[in-house]
Amino acid sequence: MAISEIIASVLLIIATILVVATVISLWRAPDALTRANLLGPTVGLAVPLIILAKLVVDFGRDGFSLWLLIQGLIACFGVWIIGSVGSFYLGRSIYGVTVTDVKHAKHNHKKVQTVQAKEDDI
Repeated sequence: MAISEIIASVLLIIATILVVATVISLWRAPDALTRANLLGPTVGLAVPLIILAKLVVDFGRDGFSLWLLIQGLIACFGVWIIGSVGSFYLGRSIYGVTVTDVKHAKHNHKKVQTVQAKEDDI
């Protein structure tokens, strides 16, 4: 086993630990909004570590290649951008569904009285 493969294996083990920690956190999270915000270690660290491990193996096998480095950087930045934008929209959509605006709900359901709120909440 070459040095590059050992380094890549260590990076993959770290990425696996991050993914497992994220999964455990997702199982223990109390609500959907918290679950959406817990994806950071996987998107922010684990996926770039997997990309880095692939680069290390390729560099160890074929030597340094500027094109592979550029592809790896584009992949990392793409994951970070898509992950952050996707997390933003996912969080906004969950927040819109799970959180009730008491003032708005009380105004719309005045006759039905489905929303119980004190004057302090308004």
